[in-house]
Amino acid sequence: MTSPAHSPQHQAAQRSLWVSVAVNIVLTIAQLLAGVWAGSQALVADALHSLSDLLADFVALLARKHSSKAPDHDHQYGHYRYETAASLVLGALLLAAGCSMLWGAGNKILHHTALSPVHPLALYVALFTLVSKESLFRYMLAVATRVKSSMLVANAWHARADAASSLVVAAGIGGNLLGYTWLDPLAAALVGFMVGRAGWQFAWDALHDLMDRAADDDTVAAIQQALLETPGVQGIHDLRTRRLGDHVQVDVHLEIDGELTVYQGHDIAADARARVMAAHQVLDVMTHIDPVGLPVNQR
Repeated sequence: MTSPAHSPQHQAAQRSLWVSVAVNIVLTIAQLLAGVWAGSQALVADALHSLSDLLADFVALLARKHSSKAPDHDHQYGHYRYETAASLVLGALLLAAGCSMLWGAGNKILHHTALSPVHPLALYVALFTLVSKESLFRYMLAVATRVKSSMLVANAWHARADAASSLVVAAGIGGNLLGYTWLDPLAAALVGFMVGRAGWQFAWDALHDLMDRAADDDTVAAIQQALLETPGVQGIHDLRTRRLGDHVQVDVHLEIDGELTVYQGHDIAADARARVMAAHQVLDVMTHIDPVGLPVNQR
């Protein structure tokens, strides 16, 4: 059996994170050098934003490493919630980035700060950054969707947030070159609100998952259908789920013919468990057998 750390999903997730690290290193250096040389404060600020993405990438890499560890004496259900905790951190980073952009835009609007003339090279670097970040977002989101990782989804949207900030920088530099300096603070305020709102949603969702939130309705309905389609299962009740990272823990009572032997009931329950775990990203299914068809005093 392939271990979580060597599964194709884990390898794909690790690869996408290292791609993000490489892109952010290149962009941070390019933005910083071009921003200083061209005299663009906005581009230098965007370089610092790319640097914050590097921090997010390393947080995600650390979470992926720990979440793939096998269960041990202190963590008998595994370490899957490292990913949830990482999603909480990434959401907080997005929220902080959005608030920072709102703060900066507000200061510019209130104090009527004008951008100093910059070299056109700054605009080319800002546009290159925008294209790179949007491409990185689409790549990481595709991988995150394929491997079903909420942490990678959060990290992908962090790249989209940086692409949005690059759009603000490009608009600001373009406006600077055309003389319309008010475009930068206005766009920064709008994007800052969107980024902050996305960060809040990620952090809030992660917090709920840490408090044993149930799986979504579609997942629960699919699990219920798989259980009911198992030969020998006449009904189910008390179906409960809770999220462990990107996995689901299931508890359920199976209604089985009371005249069957214990061995037969066990085989039906094992079959039901195997069906659910084969079709869904379920960590385990704890079953309790309830006999049906017997008089109350014989149950």
